[in-house]
Amino acid sequence: MTDAGDEVAVSGRVAPGWEEVRDAFVRGCADDPGAAQLAVHHRGRLVVDLAAGPPPFGTDSVSVLMSVTKGLVAVCAHLLSERGALDPEAPVARYWPEFAAEGKAGTTVADLLTHRAGLPAFTADAAGVGLPGLYDWDGRVADLAAMRPLWEPGTASLYHALTYGHLVGEVVRRICGRSVGAFFAAEVAAPLGLDLWIGLPPEQEHRFVPQFSVRPDPSPEQVSGFLAGLGLDPRGPLSRALRASAAELAAATRGLATREGRAAELPGAGGIGNARSLSRLYAALIGPVDGVRLLSAATVGRARAPRDDAVPPPPPLDGDDASGRSRFGLGFELPRRGLPLLGEGSFGHAGAGGRLGMADPGSGLAVGYVCTAMAWEPAAGGDPRWTDWTRAVTGTAAALGRE
Repeated sequence: MTDAGDEVAVSGRVAPGWEEVRDAFVRGCADDPGAAQLAVHHRGRLVVDLAAGPPPFGTDSVSVLMSVTKGLVAVCAHLLSERGALDPEAPVARYWPEFAAEGKAGTTVADLLTHRAGLPAFTADAAGVGLPGLYDWDGRVADLAAMRPLWEPGTASLYHALTYGHLVGEVVRRICGRSVGAFFAAEVAAPLGLDLWIGLPPEQEHRFVPQFSVRPDPSPEQVSGFLAGLGLDPRGPLSRALRASAAELAAATRGLATREGRAAELPGAGGIGNARSLSRLYAALIGPVDGVRLLSAATVGRARAPRDDAVPPPPPLDGDDASGRSRFGLGFELPRRGLPLLGEGSFGHAGAGGRLGMADPGSGLAVGYVCTAMAWEPAAGGDPRWTDWTRAVTGTAAALGRE
């Protein structure tokens, strides 16, 4: 590999032939007020490993992943499925009997993985669950099990910002007897030597670099006004749940600035890691990496098959333009307007502020991107920091494939 250039304090290395990706990454970082990392694997080989930011930030630093963590949780579920311990089409209550309460007996694990469960918040109180209550795993999953869904599970899809991690994570715990963070550490991170955690160990704290927001968080009044503009009755259950979800996500984000929050398992948005490990993880989903492959091609094929293209949001949100909606396979995001990933056939997961992990079996590409400046808003389209290097990554891989 060759040394990276000095522009905007970029460190790391790229393999010969991948220099255009380095240059594109530099351009993407030019107006970034924070630090960032980009890593790329091609056919199982690390070809790009870059970091931009003042020392001591580098390619070994770790930071918050936000909803990129959901992809880590999905990997755990698919590992259990491949081992015959979990059937995604089975009712959740097969593994978690208490979950059958309040009309949820027919809710499937696939409904959890595709945000169709009708449980987008931990409480019906618009104020949401704050800290330290969000760290009480048993309390939160008991609340979810006892809750009546906002819509008939499977008939509508709407993003479960934090509850996704507890819903799928509790299924994992019921099957294997370990928390989803412990399962991920032993069965995914350890075999690949990943610097990825759902619950950061204390001995890794010295590597952590905090995130920050480039704009103030929306106030409760602003969230209410936005939802009212979508046609939601402020007194209705969906509006209250979405306000609760926003409040819970804001509390969790604040918590990640503390040691207690980073140690807690918040598998919907609380993962910690770096771009190199994200890229290595996704590379091991689509092929062997140093002799380790996590999932078979058949399992990956099922995971990235579209599952909700014909499933609308709950009313009155079902009248929105469908072209910009989130698209999901079983636990992974799929390409859409504003989130093209690596093109059709690719899969992955983005995270609030601009984090991204993704892979494309067709090209053999896997990519991890981690940033500290919370700058990207999913509703606003693609992150401009991604544009040039994504084009350079796919173009370089295509050119190498023609040689």
